[in-house]
Amino acid sequence: MTKHLKSVLLALLFVTLSSAFIEAKPAKPGFAKVGKAKLYYEVAGKGEPLILIHGGNMDGRMWDAQFDVFAKHYKVVRYDVRGFGKSDKQVKPFAHHQDLYDLMKFLHIEKAAIVGLSLGGAIATDFTLMHPEMVKALVLSCPGIVGFQFSPEAQSYSIATIEAARDDGFAKATEMWLKSPYMVPAMEHPELRGKLRRMALDNADVWLRNFVWERDLKPLAWNRLQEIQTATLIIVGDRDTPDILKLVEQAATRIKNSKKVVIKDAGHMVNMEKPEEFNLVVLDFLEKN
Repeated sequence: MTKHLKSVLLALLFVTLSSAFIEAKPAKPGFAKVGKAKLYYEVAGKGEPLILIHGGNMDGRMWDAQFDVFAKHYKVVRYDVRGFGKSDKQVKPFAHHQDLYDLMKFLHIEKAAIVGLSLGGAIATDFTLMHPEMVKALVLSCPGIVGFQFSPEAQSYSIATIEAARDDGFAKATEMWLKSPYMVPAMEHPELRGKLRRMALDNADVWLRNFVWERDLKPLAWNRLQEIQTATLIIVGDRDTPDILKLVEQAATRIKNSKKVVIKDAGHMVNMEKPEEFNLVVLDFLEKN
């Protein structure tokens, strides 16, 4: 073997090992000061920014099947919404969309693609209406949008869960939540049950939280969806609740520059139930927008 060939092979080996090391590099965690509170976040990857916003009763861990995959293509940020995970609890009036704005400024992000599920979808929608110039593309997954009228059955179930948390403790409320129509499809997956239960228990105090502190965008987002010009992908599982399926159908009509994708055999936690399909749909959309 010639010296030149040895040099080439050694160089290739170095590049391969270097790439493997870079890909294996752990995410960078931190706490961002937003107003008088701190939000926990993690950043991984390079390139254009992509922000992941988790659903209610959950935290940033629900994006485990997306975080590293998306970080191969983007600079990915996932964070615990105020009141959830490792972020501070709310003790004074605040707005989730303002927290997101402050987080982006803290991380020196001027514009990003934003992916939000359920509560995260509501936050992403409010933020897009408030700061459209800062949103490159919007992905709403099984979103809850402020102002949409949920059915009396859904409202009654929420009230019953709050009363259970108050009277019987967080463990009881958590089990009720995990047996709700929102969570049943995901809980059918043995590999997800433990993780979902841990996250729900870790965030179970949400049921007794003072929501008076939260300030919604005014006018409410549901009545302003036609203002959104940002390219929008709306994802829903075909086994999600009737309320969410109805919301998605109407939102896709109101947001003119939107595309709806229905993922079969998936419920409300579609990103965890069908991660491969979810990831492909999102990455394809972001690549084109």
